[in-house]
Amino acid sequence: MSLHTETLTVNMGPQHPSTHGVLRVVLELDGENVVTAEPFIGFLHTGIEKTAEQKKWQQIVPLVERMDYLGPQSNSLAFCLSAEKLLGIEDQIPERVQYIRVLIAELQRLSSHLVWFATHAMDIGAVSVMMWAFREREQLLNMNEMVAGFRMFPSYMRIGGLREDLPRGYKEVVKPFLEKMPGKIDEYEKMLTKNQIWIKRTTDIGFLSKEDTLALGLVGPMARAVGIGYDVRKTFPYSKYDTFEFDVPTRTAGDVFARYQVRMEEMRQSVRIGLQALERISPSGPYDCGDYRIVPPPKDRVYTEMEALIQHFLIYSQGFNVPKGDAYVPIEGPRGEQGFYLVSDGTNRPVRVKSRPPSFYSCQALPKMVIGGLIADVVAVIGSTDIVLGDADR
Repeated sequence: MSLHTETLTVNMGPQHPSTHGVLRVVLELDGENVVTAEPFIGFLHTGIEKTAEQKKWQQIVPLVERMDYLGPQSNSLAFCLSAEKLLGIEDQIPERVQYIRVLIAELQRLSSHLVWFATHAMDIGAVSVMMWAFREREQLLNMNEMVAGFRMFPSYMRIGGLREDLPRGYKEVVKPFLEKMPGKIDEYEKMLTKNQIWIKRTTDIGFLSKEDTLALGLVGPMARAVGIGYDVRKTFPYSKYDTFEFDVPTRTAGDVFARYQVRMEEMRQSVRIGLQALERISPSGPYDCGDYRIVPPPKDRVYTEMEALIQHFLIYSQGFNVPKGDAYVPIEGPRGEQGFYLVSDGTNRPVRVKSRPPSFYSCQALPKMVIGGLIADVVAVIGSTDIVLGDADR
């Protein structure tokens, strides 16, 4: 008498808290073993790219910040750099502005990696670590509030520069934080890196080969965990990154533990870059390119309050025209290469706004990483990809 067996199809998500948003993965199981896996991401779609095509150029910054909502200021930096290339003003951006942008971008990377670390550790069971990581992230959100009055989506980046100068006392808040941060990272790693439970839940789990990584177009920590040292800040430098001293951490194991190691070291490198940027930012100076067709003049450069109001109205209500053409300037966001392909027809609105979202590519790698493994490991694998569904389903 033969025993009849069959596989079981189950939905993991989108209600599952460990899927980091609204990802639904349809799993076919043979017992506890994953036979097939199919990710579905179409449950969030915000239509931000198409909405942006109906907005004036400066009005798009708050929109793109809400795509990857854990790396908003990386998004806005990528958009501004592409728009500035279209305008032909990339050489007019003052060094001081570029150093401030670098500082903001690295603080944003720290903030994003802390959320990844907190939620990833919690998914696997390390709840205390989540509380520690959010303790430091709270301070980073306070810094956002200092520069712009908003914690999550500051919209501080502007085409042509920054919205305003750094507030008084900002550097005095950021520097002690960065100086203490390496000790905090040591504290995190002391809890996990040699913890036998953590090692067993992450080592040889979610393996991805170098060949599959290249074939799937994966970037950022996902690629660096298999030994691919691609980092836009080194390969295609922007915002004076070629003048900063920092390393690109890599590992070769290609598993969940390797991706954890890469991101922990990336946080240390962000601290290193941030401290260098702080030293280079002069106490006073320009915070935009000074082209008043694009950015409104500060109040001390106009004769009357009425003139200032008129200039602001012209810039933010009527907008400015961008020459015909297209441009793509990538940056190294928290999840890897992030960029915006922009097309202009010469008017005050773009014809096309298209994002290159690293999270989308990571989603398509899920089947490669979970098939053949256990269902209990799927959560650990998803967490290790650090996907943000707002980035994937725009």
